[in-house]
Amino acid sequence: MQVVREQIMRALNAKPNSLDQFKSKLQNLSYTEILKIRQSERMNQEDFRSPPVLELKDKITPEIMELIKQQRLNRLIEGTCFRKISNRRRQDKLWYCRLSPNHKVLHYGDLEECPQGEVPHDSLQEKLPVADIKAIVTGKDCPHMKEKGAHKQNKEVLDLAFSILYDPEESLNFIAPDKHEYCIWTDGLNALLGKDMSSEQTRTDLDTLLSMEMKLRLLDLENIQIPEVPPPIPKEPSNYDFVYDGN
Repeated sequence: MQVVREQIMRALNAKPNSLDQFKSKLQNLSYTEILKIRQSERMNQEDFRSPPVLELKDKITPEIMELIKQQRLNRLIEGTCFRKISNRRRQDKLWYCRLSPNHKVLHYGDLEECPQGEVPHDSLQEKLPVADIKAIVTGKDCPHMKEKGAHKQNKEVLDLAFSILYDPEESLNFIAPDKHEYCIWTDGLNALLGKDMSSEQTRTDLDTLLSMEMKLRLLDLENIQIPEVPPPIPKEPSNYDFVYDGN
């Protein structure tokens, strides 16, 4: 009954102009949607902005970031099929790149067609030691995007382009198949170099996982007021003449 009452009140608060609009609002406010709204509102309550909860959030964040980092590196180990775009508008060529399980070498090589699964390391002819990588650049800063008339600076291509710079003044140039793979690879490569993962996907993953973890850890504190400061430490006893008899 409480959920039904809440559905009606929320639908009325939207100030529908007709009975049909009111019915439509009710249909959108399903039981599942009401639970989501409640959880979202609970996360924004003062208790969730109290110092102890913020301290817990700060403690959990590095753990979540490490989890995201491991997921990115695991995806690099699986590898991805990339395309080489020709300025002469010929059929795109394909190549594959993957990270070795020990995170020390990038294996890559050309392909005739996009594989159905992972490509074995020994079938990829070229290698690039991670220790030789100097920097990761993206978009217009990529060498293959600076070439004369390179894709006419197509914004879609620019948003998916990234390059690995290594000695001697060489680069390994990528065009990701989509934005998701772009984020995975730029995050993973930055993680290999000990740099921050700053992609949109990382921010989304962090928000989602952190929200879920906070809700799980605070689940037992439903309707319990969280104090602003820790409780006082009790005074020491007058003596320590305690005897514990395990029998």
